[in-house]
Amino acid sequence: MSVQPYEGRKAKSGTPKEPPCAGPDDLNGFDPVLALGDPGSFPFTRGIHRTMYGGRLWTMRQFAGFGSADDTNQRFKYLLSHGQTGLSTAFDLPTLMGRDSDDPLSLGEVGRCGVAISSLADMRRLFVGINLAEVSTSMTINAPAAILLAFYICVAEEQGVSPDKLRGTLQNDILKEFHAQNEYVFPPRPSVNLVIDTIEYCTHHMPQWNTVSISGYHIREAGATAAQELAFTLADGVCYTKKSIERGLDVDAFAQRLSFFFDVHNDFFEEIAKLRASRRIWSKLMRDRFHAQQERSWMLRMHCQTAGVTLTEQQPMNNLIRVAYQALAAVLGGTQSLHTNSMDETLALPSELAAKLALRTQQILAHETHVTQAVDPLGGSYFVEKMTNEIEEEAWAILDEIDAMGGVLAAVDRGYFRRCITESAQAEQRRIDQGEQKVVGVTDFVEKGPVDIPILQITQETEDVQVAGLKELKRTRDAGRHAAALDRLREDARKGVNVMPALIDAAKADATVGEMMDTMKGVFGAYDGGPEW
Repeated sequence: MSVQPYEGRKAKSGTPKEPPCAGPDDLNGFDPVLALGDPGSFPFTRGIHRTMYGGRLWTMRQFAGFGSADDTNQRFKYLLSHGQTGLSTAFDLPTLMGRDSDDPLSLGEVGRCGVAISSLADMRRLFVGINLAEVSTSMTINAPAAILLAFYICVAEEQGVSPDKLRGTLQNDILKEFHAQNEYVFPPRPSVNLVIDTIEYCTHHMPQWNTVSISGYHIREAGATAAQELAFTLADGVCYTKKSIERGLDVDAFAQRLSFFFDVHNDFFEEIAKLRASRRIWSKLMRDRFHAQQERSWMLRMHCQTAGVTLTEQQPMNNLIRVAYQALAAVLGGTQSLHTNSMDETLALPSELAAKLALRTQQILAHETHVTQAVDPLGGSYFVEKMTNEIEEEAWAILDEIDAMGGVLAAVDRGYFRRCITESAQAEQRRIDQGEQKVVGVTDFVEKGPVDIPILQITQETEDVQVAGLKELKRTRDAGRHAAALDRLREDARKGVNVMPALIDAAKADATVGEMMDTMKGVFGAYDGGPEW
């Protein structure tokens, strides 16, 4: 029987006449000992743990946040009561941009796409009744990440929990904001210095805290290919590592608390190959470029989220199936933590029912499919190994290109990332427009009629109550203590010393997110979006 030679991932741009069938010739020179190793061993292609999910399931961490701190606190408790094993906090747009809820530019957006947090008082209400010593918390926040971390430390202290007992993850990846998501405030270099401040502080005081979740998710959602997502993310990891070492930190002291965040799309095998390749490349970077001595420093630990950009408004129930397949790919790729999107996310923030179904998707995967009973079950597949090799090779070429430009910050200055992502997004849209790529319910199998699922509504009352509470806080706080705390923050930022202690003091003095950001902006400056390309 003759078979079509495997055409690699280029087959995506057109439908081959016959399905490709990979074979031994596609793995010329393949050495399973060097390329794969054993599970839990360098280069960790097969996973970072010897027994993987046989020893411990992945963390089921659903991204949640809407309305007020009280609203989201109730959703957190609801998810925990239904078996969720970690918290993940979604902040609203004003908070993400470092603005207070009563800022004129915030009005109309308060609590709409996440929870509104402007002060330590808000953060306290967000976690009331939740013991921070017993839960792992992720916070998706970037430009003001250091401030939200300061709030979290203060709430824990009020609960009697010391920083060294806290477990969780701060996304804190400002570089991908310059590449893809645009939620930046300060210019790139002081922004990265602020990230290094948190890495330095946590290395000394919070040994169980993941300091940066180096994120490919938003890069991919903006239109990057799988290989670009992988390479750009690892390049950002290289930048943070290099800057931390330049700060004087021992690579083995902080590298183990760097984590990664990947998007999982519909191209099932490509996504699995991407995750396997990510571990292989990072282990080589850490061992061979940065000379990390400890094996744990070579391990790439990842959180995965199913792809929001693949969800459709049309026939939203179809999104349940998309998410289930993507979640399966993430697990077969060896993720440590997973968020499954809710079916209604193209229409609104998730309803309680949709959020529960998304969590149940993970629970069925974990407890009914038996996929947890084998480690890297696709390891050794000609097709998967070939694809893993191809993505690795493509990612290394991109990393070399970034190095040749002088590194990530120099590439940001040249608009390199934005240009690459836009070109890839345009190519993807052309494939859809030309009928080469089908989207069920959108380009094909279309149905007419209104969407008929319950939608979560955020009312104007939420914003009104949040703004009124914030104005009352500003009116009644200790003005002298507040002013002194912001003066210290301004002076520390100007001197170039680590600002985390000053941010914690300011949080305790009821300084708000917007006030602390404005104080630092007065020293660091603001960023206008970089060069046109």
